Amino acid sequence: MFSGLLLHSPSTTMCYGEIRLTQCQTNQKPIIPQRRSANYKPNIWKFDFIETLHTKYDKIDFKRQVVELQNGIIKHTLIGKNQLAKLELVDNITKLGIAYLFEEETRLILDSVVAFDRNWNISAGEYSLYATALRFRLLRKFGYNVSEGIFGEFIIEHHTFNKEKYYEDINGILELFEASELNSERESVLDKARSFSTRDLKEIKKNKSFRDINNINEERVDRVLTLSSHKRVSWFEVKWHMKLYEEDKNMNPALLRLAKLNFNITQAAHQNDLKDIARWWKKLGLIENMNFTRDRLVESFIFSMGLASEPCYNSFRKWMTKVIIFILVIDDVYDLYGSFQELQCFTNAVERWDAKEIEQLPECMQLCFYALYNTSNDMAQEIQTKNGWNGVPPLPFIRKVWGDFCKSLFVEAKWYNEKHIPTFQEYFVFNHSSSGPTLLVHAFFAVENNEDITNNKEMENFFEKVHQYVYNSSLIIRLCNDLATAQAEQERGDAPSSIICYMKEYKVSEEIARKHIEHMILNAWKQMNGVECSNPSIRKFVDMAKNVARCAHNFYQYGDGFSVQDREMKSQIKSLLVEPSLNG
Repeated sequence: MFSGLLLHSPSTTMCYGEIRLTQCQTNQKPIIPQRRSANYKPNIWKFDFIETLHTKYDKIDFKRQVVELQNGIIKHTLIGKNQLAKLELVDNITKLGIAYLFEEETRLILDSVVAFDRNWNISAGEYSLYATALRFRLLRKFGYNVSEGIFGEFIIEHHTFNKEKYYEDINGILELFEASELNSERESVLDKARSFSTRDLKEIKKNKSFRDINNINEERVDRVLTLSSHKRVSWFEVKWHMKLYEEDKNMNPALLRLAKLNFNITQAAHQNDLKDIARWWKKLGLIENMNFTRDRLVESFIFSMGLASEPCYNSFRKWMTKVIIFILVIDDVYDLYGSFQELQCFTNAVERWDAKEIEQLPECMQLCFYALYNTSNDMAQEIQTKNGWNGVPPLPFIRKVWGDFCKSLFVEAKWYNEKHIPTFQEYFVFNHSSSGPTLLVHAFFAVENNEDITNNKEMENFFEKVHQYVYNSSLIIRLCNDLATAQAEQERGDAPSSIICYMKEYKVSEEIARKHIEHMILNAWKQMNGVECSNPSIRKFVDMAKNVARCAHNFYQYGDGFSVQDREMKSQIKSLLVEPSLNG
């Protein structure tokens, strides 16, 4: 259907269709396989705890307060501001998680900024480095066509940024770095901006004697050097931005109050979503029969929140949580439990969507297949009914990506079974897209109906247009995972990661291999940043692909956020799902 469109690199002709699976040999003498273990700890987020989650902010009175505050801000705050103040307002409402409440106003403000800029003379000094970088970042973030040439005024001889002039301009340097993170391929000015701002921020961090250094700016510098805002999940950052905004001398109390109320009301919606999905997971009863796998329902739900946090996407979050938890479970079946022969049968069953292939498999693998089969069929019907996908039923596409997902895992199992270390290129032809296409195809159907696509041919054409974004988003998932999990996987003897493949092929150290992987992630982001398309469906899909990549950064930033529960991920879950914003 579309295996050649989603699952291979735009620069290679090899695709998953080249994997040959043989018929399961169920009449062979049974061999008791040696099962492995990753020693995953039991789930810490128990069903009874989830059921106790409660907040007062699900009451209608708080929603009325939001509407009143929203109307007041529209009436009094969005009128009569200069261009910089308007940009800062858009920036604040975006960082505070309330941009969806002001979509029309945001578009009007940015349109006015673009109109103003037609008569804008930067040499007159009307915009500082800070204001110029902020303008560039916001316009590009919201899909406006803005050139890197806007920074020409700040470049001196030898095509470098004027270090002496901007060395102690912390706000300007921070904003320049954030703007440079939206660069695409062949944007040399933005590449220079990134190098210049990175170097200066590191010097600022090292030398704390600058006049603008305080605890807040020091924290901002540390945070941006760890991971830019562009690569972070915006909803997961809202509480941190509220803390910063409270310290802002120009803080608007109504805006802050609205942000806190919105966070708490949204948190209440997320709690209810989680309760619903936890009841489904408990009723399914799969995990009780698969004690070798990760029971990570809450983490899966958090990932779905990162894709779409607004309360209206409650069905989307529930559907995507199911997809993510099955990705984890099936990944563990291939990594830890199944023998090579068993995995061959399981892969055939999923590819053909046929339970006959699993009759000789262990009970837990049979249960896993039936759970995937029934859940996917039910979910496809729900999506088709709720989102109106009547012309293009989702199920054939959903079946296809699950089949391709299992085939990619089977290739990895084959490498493990044969003790084969693939070349670096071979690794990415088959392994980079394990979960990315599975996530994005489900998300595409689950988020809403696309009225422009009415048949399978149009759907195939659409996926052909977006396949490079699927590829790059999937690549980021794979590489972030490898950076975080390579050591643990190597210790338990898993199939080699991209780091090991690169080290062996090019005979370099682990440090050099990791730097190369980080550079690949940077280039993948450039590819995704480079989209210039007036088609709203494609742009929406690209935004979802970026959100998937951001979630990957979030989950693997401090290790394996799916496997280890008692580190940073535990604190993040409590902040997002348990603890309301104070004084909301």
